[in-house]
Amino acid sequence: MSSAESNAGSDLRLEIVNMEGVVWSGAVRVVTLPGAEGAFGILRGHTPLLTRLREGFVHVVTPQDERISVYVSGGFVESQPQGVTVLADTAVRSADLDAARADAARQEASSLLHSELAGIDHAQLQAELVQAAAQWSQEIRRSKRS
Repeated sequence: MSSAESNAGSDLRLEIVNMEGVVWSGAVRVVTLPGAEGAFGILRGHTPLLTRLREGFVHVVTPQDERISVYVSGGFVESQPQGVTVLADTAVRSADLDAARADAARQEASSLLHSELAGIDHAQLQAELVQAAAQWSQEIRRSKRS
């Protein structure tokens, strides 16, 4: 019996899913996750846990020593002694990511956001809000008199 076969019962089962289905599933030795309060690792036999995930990478080490990374945009993780389930808002295997395309999309979104925010006249907006509040206040007073 090979060492992989003898250790097969001691592996942790991991499933990473998003709204579209299963992104990755298999046996792992260890999984490291981007928790909302900081990164943490899970091994087989871990105490049951349910917690939130922040944006980041889930790092996996398989029994064959293969290293896999999956980007998640947030979500939840449930850990049981023999298995871990990651419910991600968005999940993409790092092998499927095009770093240059992702960076370009992020920069474009950032510049659009900044240009839209830069075009706001805060003084004008404040004046309009004050005027609307005054009109609303007058309407309330009129309705109370009637």
